[in-house]
Amino acid sequence: MNLLPHLIILAVITLIVAFLALYRNRVTRGEDDTIHVLDGDQRYVADQAKLAQRVAVIDRWGKILTVIAVVYAVALAGLYMYSLFSSNEIRMG
Repeated sequence: MNLLPHLIILAVITLIVAFLALYRNRVTRGEDDTIHVLDGDQRYVADQAKLAQRVAVIDRWGKILTVIAVVYAVALAGLYMYSLFSSNEIRMG
């Protein structure tokens, strides 16, 4: 059983998750942690809302792809163990 294409897919998904983590870090690098709700200028509030929405989208995709990567990795490990067991069973029996 050739698992190389599946390993490549897993590597691509993992790289996308890593890219999303780095991208999230870059997006939030200049984040202002102060809440500007009492300021007369509503620009701060709008900017914070936009940034929070952007980070929420990045986080959602990061979580989804992380779960997919973990499930895919466990499935590949199971397939690999099954293939080892099957080939060993054939040689012994």
